[in-house]
Parts: sequence; structure tokens; C-alpha cells
Amino acid sequence: MKFSNLFFLCSLLAASVATVQAQQEEADNRFDINLHMLSHGEMRYGGLGDQFTESTPETDHAYFLMGRSRLTMNYRRSGLEAKVTAQHSGIWGQQGQGSFNLYEAWVKMTAKCGLFAQVGRQALSYDDERIIGPDDWAMASMSHDVFRGGYEGHGHRAHVILGFNQNAENTYGGTYYANGSQPYKTMMTLWYHYDVPIFPLGASLLFMNIGMQAGEEGGTGMNAPENRYQQLYGGYLSFNPNRFSLEGSYYCQKGHDEHNAVLNAWMASVKLQFEATHWAKAVAGFDYLSGDDYFAVPKPGMIGTTYHAQLKGFSPVYGSRHKFYGMMDFFYVQTYVNGFSPGLQNLYAGGEFAPTEKFNISAMYHYLAMATHLKGMDMTLGNALEIEASYQIMKDVKLVIGFSYMDGTETMEKLKRAADKDALKWAWFSLVVNPRVFSTKW
Repeated sequence: MKFSNLFFLCSLLAASVATVQAQQEEADNRFDINLHMLSHGEMRYGGLGDQFTESTPETDHAYFLMGRSRLTMNYRRSGLEAKVTAQHSGIWGQQGQGSFNLYEAWVKMTAKCGLFAQVGRQALSYDDERIIGPDDWAMASMSHDVFRGGYEGHGHRAHVILGFNQNAENTYGGTYYANGSQPYKTMMTLWYHYDVPIFPLGASLLFMNIGMQAGEEGGTGMNAPENRYQQLYGGYLSFNPNRFSLEGSYYCQKGHDEHNAVLNAWMASVKLQFEATHWAKAVAGFDYLSGDDYFAVPKPGMIGTTYHAQLKGFSPVYGSRHKFYGMMDFFYVQTYVNGFSPGLQNLYAGGEFAPTEKFNISAMYHYLAMATHLKGMDMTLGNALEIEASYQIMKDVKLVIGFSYMDGTETMEKLKRAADKDALKWAWFSLVVNPRVFSTKW
């Protein structure tokens, strides 16, 4: 009798536990709605192409305000996640009311063994974002229509990314792609990362095969539409012992561009950071991006063309460019004269000071130079100084202000056609508001 009662109680307890677990699984649903509001203003003077003449007054600075608004809905449950982000961005007072688009719209399925599959429009971020990143400084930012799948677990992360872009749902007419929302026709990326156990070392390998549309729609012969493929491959290392942080990367570019020119370019970078205290740290680094030895087309005032046996100017394809090459966006955001690419050497050093949890100020110095020697030109492009301060007004509201100054050279003036090369300066502010307006579980 006693044994039967004990068995009954144990059975009842087991059933209760199973019921609670089942209820918890059924209640494993979460839905959030988040807002992102960015108001940004700038004062610019000099540096971006042929915008100045001899009659331009020294005080003719450009002032403007712009904004970005995002509404994000995110659903999560065990094994499934979905996200939709609508975005509007534009200049205040802009004719046409700026741009409205779907920034992200994807669904992700995850297995307990670590396998996952994610399909839809996604903002991609890998390693330090030098090659693949959202470039969030830009108002529209960057996202990709891709399939992403792979494995994550036990220190290993392996991803495959596949993209195929088209202009319209055609019955016939081939697969010609131009003026679409993505910069490429096809893209295949393989990425692998490993975190060494009990040792602060992480390593990544990256391979990209990018197909660019060439030719003309309906063209024949030399103008027939086709894909031209370029390959980018390399690796990234991060080592973080105690207060030090060391990062390094190396990438090569091969293949052909959309004009069928042979690509043979490379880049390398190293960055060292030291955290002296919890409120002060110093950073220094060097970036080298290879460049072309001469103009692909003649400089103004010259005639004829120059044939390139190969292009040596490295392109950081879909990386967060503003993050690495200066806040004034002179390099790898805006082009040089006639699209020339002399590469870049970026030697930088600076520090960050945070006297309180809410306030932070940083300063950075850049020495900027071409990576190639051009006849009759000095390699130095200029020296730049950047200062940035941020204040956390409340948990989801932050104000950031910054000022950048560049002492340019005659080389900078010739290649960028930047008047007043000795007084290139920008000032800017950003008010960032990121509230979570709704959250529920069931």
C-alpha cells in the first residue's frame, strides 16, 4: 500500500513537471517593437571632388540636416526568429521626401545541434566590418538579399552566404541586372571563425566570389551581357590578453572587374589598443591598401588613354568604410579624379577618455598618403585630426558631436580637386534615440 502511494506521488510529480515544461515551451514566444530615430547635422568645407572654383568664398560652407527613422518588429521562439525593419532616410527639406525602403526582412531557423538557415534581406557584419559590414554611418546603411546558413557551436562558426539579384520577374529576357538595389549580380561567401579555448585568440578566414554584370541588355558580340567574377580572400586575427587588444587582417583581390580588367590588389592592417584604466585607453594602427601606378584615363588637359595590364587598386567591397579611413569620408567613399585609385596608407594614433559612465571623449590623428608613386607628385595626402564626444542623456538617448580638420597637400588638391587644401574641415552632431516601445511574452 505504501509503495503504491509512493509510486502514485512520483507519477503525479513527474506529470506536473512535464506539464510545466510543456507550458514553458508553449510560452516561449517573444515579440518586440523598437524604434530608431537618428537626427544628424553637418558643416562641410572642402574635400569632396570638383565642387570649388577660384571665386568660391572662404566662408561658403555647406550646412544641412538629415535624418533616419526605423521601425523594427522582432519575433523569437525556440528554433525560429523573424525580423522586419522599415526605414526612411533623407535630407531635411529634400525634394522627393528622401527614400523609404525595407531595410531588413528575414526569417531564421535554428536547430539544437547548431545548424541554422536565414533567408531574406539582412544587414551583414563580419569580424571588424572591414570587408562586410552595414556601414551604419551612412543614412541608408547596407543590407543584402541573401540566403545565409551554417553552423555555430563549440568555438566554431562556419557560414555560407549566397545571393542572386534580378531586376524583374520576367517571362523571358535573360538575367541582365542593372541599376538594382544591390551592387552585384551574384555573390558567394564562405566565412569560418574559431575561438581558441582558454586563450584569448580568435581567427577568421573569408572567401568571396562576386559576379558583376557586364555588357549591355540585348547586346551582342563584345557587348553581350555576361557576368565577370572577382575573388576576395584573406583572414582576420584578434588577440585580447588582459588590457591589450591586437587585431590584424590581410586580404587579396583577384579576377576581373565588370570592364574585364584584370584585378591584382591587396590590403593589410594592424591595430593595437591598450586599456590603461577602465576610463582611459590608447590606440594605434596602420592600414595599407594597394593602388594603381598611373591613371586609367588621362588627367584633365591631356589626350589619349592609358591601358592597364592590371588594376592594383584594392576595394573594400561591402565594408563599413567610414569606420576606418577617417570621419571626413575622403577615401573609399568618394572617388578620386576620373575614378583613379592610388591606394592608401593610413597611420593613426589616439586615445579615449571616459571620466563618467555617461560621458566619453576621444581624439585621433591620421597621417594619410598614397600607396603608389606618381611622377611629379608627393605621396603624402595630408594630416588629419578628429575629435569626438558623446553623452548618454538617458538609457536610450545619446548625443554625439565631432570635429575633423585636415591639412592637405598639393597631391590631395590634384587628386580630389579639393580647394583650400590647407583648411579642410567638417563638424557634425548626431542625436540617436533607440527606445523599445513594446515587448510581450506568451
